[in-house]
Formats: sequence, structure tokens, C-alpha cells
Amino acid sequence: MTSPTTGRATRTPRRSPVAPADAGRVSPAGVVTEPGTARIAVDLLGGDDAPDVVVDGALRAVRADPNLHLLLVGPTTAAAALIDALDPAERVRITLRPARTAVDMADDLTAARADSTVRAAVAAVRAGQADALVSAGSTGATVTAAALGLGRWREVRRPALVATLPGVSGPVVLLDVGGSLEPSPATLARHAVLGAAYAAVAHGLAAPRVGLLSVGTEPGKGDRARRLTDPVLSAAELPGDARYVGLVEGYDVCLGTRADVVVTDGFTGNVLLKAVEGAYTMAGGSPPDGGAPRAAALLGVAGTVVVCHGAARPTDIASGIALAAHLWRRAATDRVAALIAGDRTDRTTDTEVRTS
Repeated sequence: MTSPTTGRATRTPRRSPVAPADAGRVSPAGVVTEPGTARIAVDLLGGDDAPDVVVDGALRAVRADPNLHLLLVGPTTAAAALIDALDPAERVRITLRPARTAVDMADDLTAARADSTVRAAVAAVRAGQADALVSAGSTGATVTAAALGLGRWREVRRPALVATLPGVSGPVVLLDVGGSLEPSPATLARHAVLGAAYAAVAHGLAAPRVGLLSVGTEPGKGDRARRLTDPVLSAAELPGDARYVGLVEGYDVCLGTRADVVVTDGFTGNVLLKAVEGAYTMAGGSPPDGGAPRAAALLGVAGTVVVCHGAARPTDIASGIALAAHLWRRAATDRVAALIAGDRTDRTTDTEVRTS
């Protein structure tokens, strides 16, 4: 695991089993279940309808994956409801870590420093008691707790949340979807590097195509941040043999014909993700192979972290847990960190490059 930059000593976690790209089966949550034990810490008090929805989702995840072990972080009474519903063979794969305090969606980000369930889940990963964590609580609090508790990668100043949408031509990786709402051009360029590496590692995409979301595809389109970032990415060497295809528009996210990775700011990405979700609802439901994801991986911290939608349903929680297990089994955190190590794409300035 990449050493964090917090200056504190880190414990060496167990090595994740890297599963072959074609291993496993599709679980009810819609994520491929691969071989290898995965221990996931679950924040029982994260989400609008916690703990009931989280408990239901965790129950589904355990029953779908025989190699999954859960560390339930939250009130003993909430965990007991899940444990009692399992048969003895499944029950041995559940461990409880009592914690009583939740971080409310309206709380200040400093609440992430308090003795909360999300902080306890982060501590479990840091101590090697869990391989990854999942929370549907406050995104800001989860990102803050993970960055403080696990440390950030040296090459990343602002972590990004990455989601994968089912495009017409294949999966489309979208980032950021809520981690950094007002990124600088340097951060957008860095996130392009992260997205390319993630697409290669998590989805096995060879030479992924990377696009920058804007209001048009012609050079010079978009706000100042896009105008600054576009020429930087045009000259950048991206990991995983990725190539920059230029500016893309909103429909490219759903089609996937121009880009496999679409980069934007966290504000726009979050709004776009929820708009796609609403469009599916208007059209009568998600496509058979899955709709807009309600779980996103956090890239840029020294650990595997998955953030679920605050309004997540039980199936969304199960999907988030399955995603965390998938990323752990593929050693995604370490492999993405290795791909971006030594990259200098983020060493840009805010001097605008005129294109006309």
C-alpha cells in the first residue's frame, strides 16, 4: 500500500489476492463476485434510512458472496438484527465493532474527526482489521475521515470519487462525482490520470480514451478551468496507454462511443449522475445490465473506500459492498497508485492558453 503523507507510521495490510480478469460470477448486486476473502467494514449509521437499509443491504451481500466477511461498525442492537437473520455458517463471517455516533449530512466536516462510525471504520482499515470500507453517510465526512485516517497519495492533493455508468458502447468511468466541487485545472488534469489508471485496473480496459466534459467539442469551449486543462491533457502522457480525445459533451457519458473515461468537476459530475438516474426512472427503470450507480470508489487515499448514495436502497448498499470487495481482490488501490507514481501532469499553472 502506498505510504500516506501524514507523517504517521502505517501498518502493513495483508496483500490482496489479484483475481484474473475473467474470474467470478455476477452477484445479485450486479457486480462480479471474484474468488478470495475480502473483509469489508460497513458503516451501519451512514445514509438517510440507516441502519435498516444498511443492515438489509449487508445481509444481501453476505448471502451473495461466500468469501465475504463483514465488520459491522455501529450500534450493537442494529448489528444484532442482521446477525440473527443469518444461518450459523454465514454468522461466523460477521464481526461487530460498537460505535454510537453518526455524522449527519448537515454536520460540519470537522465532525469526521469525532468518535463516529465512519471514523471507526477508517480506523479498522488502518489497523488491518478490514480490507476496505463502505459508507452511505456524508460524502464530505467520509472523504475527510479517509484522507486523515489513511493518508493521501503523495501525487494527489484532492481525492476523487469515481463511478462507472453503463454506456451504450461499454462502461464509462465518470469522475469526479462529488469529491472536489471546485477543482483547479491542475486537479482536473490529475483526475484524468486517476481515471485512466482506474479504467485500466478496475475494468481491464486497454488504452482507455479520456475526455474532458464541456459544453462543446471545439478547442476553447467551456469555462476557464476547461480552457486551461484541455491543452495540458493534449500534451500529457496518460497511464495504461490511455489517450486524450479532447472535449466531450454530456451525451458522450451515456453513449461511450468517444470516451471510456470522462473527467469533470465534482459538482457537475454529481448533478449529471443524478440526472441520469432520474432519466432512467422516467424511462421506466434501469437497463438490464444496471443503471446509474449509487456507489463510487474514492481514489487518492491509501486504502479502498467506497461511498454510497445517501438515499441508497438495500440493493445499492449490497452493490457498494460488492464493489469494495471487487477492488480489494484486484488490488486496485495499489495498482492504480503504481501506475500514477512519478507522473507530473499536475504540475501546471493557471495561465490560460489561448486557442484563437
